Amino acid sequence: MKNILYILLMLPLLSLSQDNISGMIMEANDKNEHIGLAGANVYWLDTTIGTVTDVDGKFTLSYSKAYTKLVISYVGFKTDTITVTEPKMIHHWLQPSDNLDAVTVKSRKQSTAKSYLKAQNVLTVSSDELLKAACCNLSESFETNPSIDVNFSDAVTGTRQIKMLGLTSPYILIATENIPSIRGASQAFGLSFIPGTWVESIQITKGAGSVVNGYESIAGQINAELVKPSTDDRLFVNAYASVNGRLELNTHINSDVGDKWDTGLYIHGNLRDKKFDRNNDSFLDMPLQKQINIMNRWQYTDPEKGLVSFINLKFLNDEKQSGQLDFNPNTDKLTTNSWGSEIDTRRYEIATKLGYVNPEVPWQSLGVQTAFSSHTQESYFGLNTYDITHNSLYANAIYNSIISDSRHKIKTGVSYTYDHYDELVNTVDYERTETSVGGFFEYSHDNLELFNLTAGIRIDYHNLLGTFITPRVHARYSPWSKSAFRASFGRGKRSANIFAENQKLFATSRSIVIDDVGGNIYGLDPEIAWNYGVSYLQGFNLFGKKADITVDYYKTDFKNQVVVDYENPLEVSFYNLEGKSYADSFQAEFNYNAFEGFDLRMAYKFYDVKTDYKLGTFARPLTPKHRFFTNAGYETPLTEEGSRWKFDATFNWLGEQRFSSTSTNPVPYQLPENTPTVSTLNAQITKVFSPKFEVYLGGENITDVRQPNPILGADDPFGANFDTTFVYGPIFGSMYYVGLRFKIE
Repeated sequence: MKNILYILLMLPLLSLSQDNISGMIMEANDKNEHIGLAGANVYWLDTTIGTVTDVDGKFTLSYSKAYTKLVISYVGFKTDTITVTEPKMIHHWLQPSDNLDAVTVKSRKQSTAKSYLKAQNVLTVSSDELLKAACCNLSESFETNPSIDVNFSDAVTGTRQIKMLGLTSPYILIATENIPSIRGASQAFGLSFIPGTWVESIQITKGAGSVVNGYESIAGQINAELVKPSTDDRLFVNAYASVNGRLELNTHINSDVGDKWDTGLYIHGNLRDKKFDRNNDSFLDMPLQKQINIMNRWQYTDPEKGLVSFINLKFLNDEKQSGQLDFNPNTDKLTTNSWGSEIDTRRYEIATKLGYVNPEVPWQSLGVQTAFSSHTQESYFGLNTYDITHNSLYANAIYNSIISDSRHKIKTGVSYTYDHYDELVNTVDYERTETSVGGFFEYSHDNLELFNLTAGIRIDYHNLLGTFITPRVHARYSPWSKSAFRASFGRGKRSANIFAENQKLFATSRSIVIDDVGGNIYGLDPEIAWNYGVSYLQGFNLFGKKADITVDYYKTDFKNQVVVDYENPLEVSFYNLEGKSYADSFQAEFNYNAFEGFDLRMAYKFYDVKTDYKLGTFARPLTPKHRFFTNAGYETPLTEEGSRWKFDATFNWLGEQRFSSTSTNPVPYQLPENTPTVSTLNAQITKVFSPKFEVYLGGENITDVRQPNPILGADDPFGANFDTTFVYGPIFGSMYYVGLRFKIE
């Protein structure tokens, strides 16, 4: 095995073809700095033979004398066509969209981009898409995206949870710049710890992810790319206020330090200190909250030596208080005077990335990622106590090269993770240390004219899960123009953090039952699942305007699962799966640029998510089988002064959702078998006065839909039937907000 791997690594050095062109695609700027554009399309005119630039803007592409015109395109930049008559190094600067004519402006309206060229089913959400909603943090960044479902996890903490392919966020690998970040102790609230203004773009990958990023991904991957100090505005300010009492301020300050260093200071603060109880159940509709979030980001760029590096330093302090209106934590904490909860989180992070591209052989690169985090949460919910400390270390080294020519690419490397957990659940202490070391190899065949294949495998040794292999395969086939048939399969394995991932259970009177089967984590065995998926993307012209349709189907089949069982209303049980558990997801999506400045997105989604519980086979609670989604956006033409109007509206319809059983409760505390359907409408208007200043006004749930009695047993919060987890719709009702953005480039 070692000899085979050695040969594969050495092949690029021994048998490189000379019939290639290489180069770097960069963003045009006054200083002609080498600021690479990652993800730019580079292809030969009148063919689909091409490639996509890497994270540093570098590319390598096969060359033939039959090819003379090279097309270079990137969303938000002018598309260029250059003449190439021989294999050579190409350095090309793309002009930003300010200089585009009317036709090009229409193409940049694609704030959400789908690739026809990649083997993986990837959706890229740009910062323009994020601005269509308030987007105060990452958990609120998916309101205009039909692939991600967003809902509140319970009726007291105000926490939004996301789902993909019918599965909750623990089954999604959520990364920041390809470093796993929302995991372990941060699983429940971590999405609210990444401010929306810090996010440059989001890549959503459906199905099994790449082996490069680890073995835990099952339903897919969400990667957030942060703004870069070298390209972000020198000064950016975003202020926000809403009728639910939330005030927020974001400030970015960026500067260059010498020729090669850039640094940015990013400060986020939010406050909610007003109490609301619109449904008169004596409980706060939204928690009181204070958060301060600071990031210092350093960027080093030396294109002559092929080096780029990032250093991120983060600090977070987040405090939440929820419960009854008259709850006073100074006198009522952990008493029956009044039901209340406090969640105090403090988190420190340091992350580094170092990338090297061989200036002489640009298809060879080496990347090293490291991250350390220390997460401490102290919390109580009524009479339940939950504290967790999680220290984590992550390291990943990746080598990229080609075999023979740029159609055959390889990635290989090693990774290491360390996690130490210390949890206090009421009076019981759970402590464990998890370590894993693994190696991976991924091969990509990029014949962009017809077929792509990415096949990867990794082997890991985990001190509690043992040694195991993770295979993953993605393929794309394009039989005709603007088409992409995709198929994928892969395996995922993970240890379930049953308390950190299900903290809503503490906001109930349920007892906790764990069926110990002798496993190494809470006495349970790890979760193992296979994910299979197919999709079809077709672009076309409809009445002379661009349109596309996507249809995909994914199936997640659990070989083992830690079942979270709420079917007994007096307890929540954790046990390993005995039988079957699966999640089937079907989605059809239509996008249409109906006329200049107007974009329409419509989607229908069907879920079939079922698990064999101890009492029988049931659909997963609070997961709608049917969902309809519509988003419409319009922008007026840009004036000479740089002003314009932007309008955006999103409609969501959710079908019936199954309640977990309450049949053994007293009649006043019984719920029907299913929820009613829910429809919500969000809208936002933005006035751009100039490239430096804009104001936005919006509303969420403007039709004022509310779930009646979202808290079961609110009249007796210390009784046996108290439960805040039966949430299927909005609690607060209509919520309106206003904000402004100011920037100096």
